[in-house]
Amino acid sequence: MYPLEKLRVSVRKPQILKGFRDYTPAQMRLRLHVIGIFRQVFERHGFEPVDTPALEYLEILTGKAGENEKLMYHFHDQGDRDVGLRYDLTVPLARYFAMHQQDSVLPFKRYHIAPVWRAEKPQRGRFREFWQCDADIVGSSSMLADAEAVSVLTDALDAVNLKRAVVSINHRRLLEAMARLAGVPESYAPTVFRAIDKLDKIGPDGVRRDLVATGVDEAAANRVVELVTRTGSNDELLDAAAADLEGIAGGIEAVTELRELAGYIDSLNVRPGSWKIDLSLARGIDYYTGPVFEARVDEPKVGSVAGAGRYDELVGTFLGRAVPATGMSLGLERILEVIQEFELVPLRASVADLFVAAFPDTLRENARIAHELRLSGLNTDLSMIANRGLGDQMKYAARRGIPFAIIAGTDEVQREVALIRNLATTEQREVDIASLAQEAKLTISG
Repeated sequence: MYPLEKLRVSVRKPQILKGFRDYTPAQMRLRLHVIGIFRQVFERHGFEPVDTPALEYLEILTGKAGENEKLMYHFHDQGDRDVGLRYDLTVPLARYFAMHQQDSVLPFKRYHIAPVWRAEKPQRGRFREFWQCDADIVGSSSMLADAEAVSVLTDALDAVNLKRAVVSINHRRLLEAMARLAGVPESYAPTVFRAIDKLDKIGPDGVRRDLVATGVDEAAANRVVELVTRTGSNDELLDAAAADLEGIAGGIEAVTELRELAGYIDSLNVRPGSWKIDLSLARGIDYYTGPVFEARVDEPKVGSVAGAGRYDELVGTFLGRAVPATGMSLGLERILEVIQEFELVPLRASVADLFVAAFPDTLRENARIAHELRLSGLNTDLSMIANRGLGDQMKYAARRGIPFAIIAGTDEVQREVALIRNLATTEQREVDIASLAQEAKLTISG
């Protein structure tokens, strides 16, 4: 224990900003484990890692993301510059590609796993600081790229046993065409997107009221809701949309792209039942231009756990020319919430495989044993309480969740042996110190 001394500084209340969190060792083990799984899935699909600064010039982040942009943290820094914390990983990707296009091979496939910040109201599964796990393809206008985004999304969710999530798919130009069919002026398209995007929260009547409140004719609002809430199989929905939108600019082209996308999804063997066409999916972000995706979980009811889509004009805001791009984003916080509630991912109770007990008379030998075990690749915790009895040390290791202990006291060291003890069962066996690492690996592997 540290000796009690009078503090020479004033004591401050420990506190944390609302919407921000500390992570315990158990929480961090799970987070890092899941992030590692997602990284493996992304790389299996051929995506390369990149990273970008948390802070960007404010002008980089503005004018691109609608509602999310309004939630951005922004301020003047010490150099009197207008800067903002990134609110997603897509806008920084567009800026990154514009600056590094000469070094990028097209199509450019990148993944990015990092925190973002939005000053929104904290609630279940929603925080002001949270992590996104993105995979995007820049430079391909083919629907195969969009199908790849759906494939990597579903593979990532399957890899953490989140098979209850279903990916909804729609097309921004299809929604625009439906709005025109209903009699909504083209200039109202962003209003329509934002109203439809709230369908799950406020229901059909709420969407109608929102549309009318923003100036949409009541009959047109009713027709919009009728069109987007239509149900049926994927083929039935696309056939009905094609029949309705004959002669409406952009409508048939959007239906054709969705049919092509669906075909590629099937070719990639995306699990049946893990995706569907949903004409009510809008996605409220302004920069989407084509197919849009969203994965939702209704048990527990945390809502969207992943989404994104095609954004062919975003990179062009930095280059002055169109550059096709598409991708997807996994919401790590909500995914972790579902994983924890349903225990979907098995996790060890400790990062350490072994605990090496230490004794005053054999401390140097115990330290050398720990070093050799670490060299062999085993996560090994060396006891810091050599002044405590063996029983206390074993209790400490068990509380830490470490599965096995190595015991080498005076008698064992003299005989050049050590004990490997299972801390759950207290069973133990004696092995030669020369073969300790090999025997410990066999014991851990079961």
